[in-house]
Amino acid sequence: MKKILNFVLAAALVGGLNIMASCKKATEDKETAVQPQVESTELIRTSQSWDGVELPDYFEGRPELVAVKYVFPAGQKLGWHHHPVMNYGILVQGELTIIGQDGKEKVVHEGEAVVEMVNTIHHGENRGTKPVILYMFYLSQKDLPLAVQHPEIPLE
Repeated sequence: MKKILNFVLAAALVGGLNIMASCKKATEDKETAVQPQVESTELIRTSQSWDGVELPDYFEGRPELVAVKYVFPAGQKLGWHHHPVMNYGILVQGELTIIGQDGKEKVVHEGEAVVEMVNTIHHGENRGTKPVILYMFYLSQKDLPLAVQHPEIPLE
């Protein structure tokens, strides 16, 4: 009986040591496992607007940075306007068509970045079936409008 008890105790001890070794190994594996890293993807780097025109020089004086979230319902058309300041954005949902007064068009798709025209009249349309969500970032100065509307130009 003593031999059986010693065997049981030895087996329990070995089993316990194996469990402890497994726990230690699991802890070490967890500590050395690859941790998720921050990812960085450059979406755009340019000195031109979407139509290929060079952007103007920066203003002199104190800058004012403005970020705006726009939501355009399906079928919505914006009126003709121009931006007196540089701006760019990221389209996070839908598809936006930008039309220059010269008829040139640019379709911006989900996940794409776009650099808007500066001092050039244009308008935007959501020709899709879901709302467009667009985040725009303006490099402005205090008291400058982000856009100047041109209601005298009819939309077709």
